[in-house]
Amino acid sequence: MLRLAFEAVFALFALCGVTFYLIALWSARSFQQEREPELSVGAEIPVSILKPLKGADTQTYAALRSHCIQDYREYEIIFGVNDASDEAVSRVRKIIAEFPDRNIRLVICSEVVGANRKVSNLVHLLREAKHLHVLVNDGDMKVQSSYLRAVMSHFVDTNVGMVTCLYKGSASQTLASRLEALGIATDFAAGVLTARYLDDRLHFALGATMAMSRAALDKIGSFNAVVDYLADDYQLGKRIANAGFKVVLAREVVETSIPPYSFSQFWEHQLRWGRTMRVSRPGGYLGLGIAYGLPWAILTLLIAPHVWWGWTILGAALTARIAVALGIGCGILRDRQVKRDLWLVPLRDFVALATWAWSYAGDTVVWRGEKFRLKDGRLIPVSASNNTGTTEGMDQTRSEAQRR
Repeated sequence: MLRLAFEAVFALFALCGVTFYLIALWSARSFQQEREPELSVGAEIPVSILKPLKGADTQTYAALRSHCIQDYREYEIIFGVNDASDEAVSRVRKIIAEFPDRNIRLVICSEVVGANRKVSNLVHLLREAKHLHVLVNDGDMKVQSSYLRAVMSHFVDTNVGMVTCLYKGSASQTLASRLEALGIATDFAAGVLTARYLDDRLHFALGATMAMSRAALDKIGSFNAVVDYLADDYQLGKRIANAGFKVVLAREVVETSIPPYSFSQFWEHQLRWGRTMRVSRPGGYLGLGIAYGLPWAILTLLIAPHVWWGWTILGAALTARIAVALGIGCGILRDRQVKRDLWLVPLRDFVALATWAWSYAGDTVVWRGEKFRLKDGRLIPVSASNNTGTTEGMDQTRSEAQRR
């Protein structure tokens, strides 16, 4: 009797997952069919790019440089670090020397005004910005020369308060790094597109790009309002949407480099993201558990290997999951790694399901070598001392911890 109950529950969850895959595909199709606004040459909306930085790696310079070669007339770039000895400073000074005609500045944001030091930096950088629109993205984001034009064109509609973008990850050689990139391309992006479709618009933003009007930002209390939140991107987008402005998802896709994670680092990062989303969107995150159709279908077959309908459900789940991976990962994000790593999708989905389940086992996260407790999305320090081990080493070498 218990076995039959598990069969029924797992099969139901698998069918719910297949339904999610189909909705994700329809959401992607709807997104692709929408027309992008055009911004004529000479009509560019001036914008201040605010870049909070922490640490640097071999990809940092190329990522920063990509913002300096934009096909855009009027913009400034303001970099900010907490400490003048930060590794990113030398890269910024090299950028300033290479592009003397660009309006590029470096600000040392030594005063910390909240638990989230990235947002603390933004509080300082905003004071230096001279334009009525600002754009924030993480230090490791690499963009195309069309980036600013594609993003800022949406502000032709004065009801738009924020524009955000999807992103893809350039994986390192470790298995965990490849799993991270695969999840971004075939799972995370699908969830964003589905939420956008079901809600008729976005009510959150992605740290890959947050372009905002000063009017919208001022109405929600500026960056100071979210300086103690871990998911600052989600909070900013939600608050701007709740204030009556549109939050728009641009078609432009940016790229980030994924560190050479060990599996423990990968798990820690996924758990931090999971617990952050659990407290930020409790209802939606709870429903995420039944969105993993492929793992539930495999579990159904393991329990009932001799029934025809178990194989039918697995075939439907596998077909739909591959369609999502190729349609969104390759079709929208144009991520060439997806086809190479397609065979890893079942493993990645099982890890994601396990992370989802374990995220309910506590409310602590490790971020930048410190342990915090999450309370209503806010960061409450548990220990100010740095944790030894894998996370500290990774956070010292790059700004990955600022993503998502």
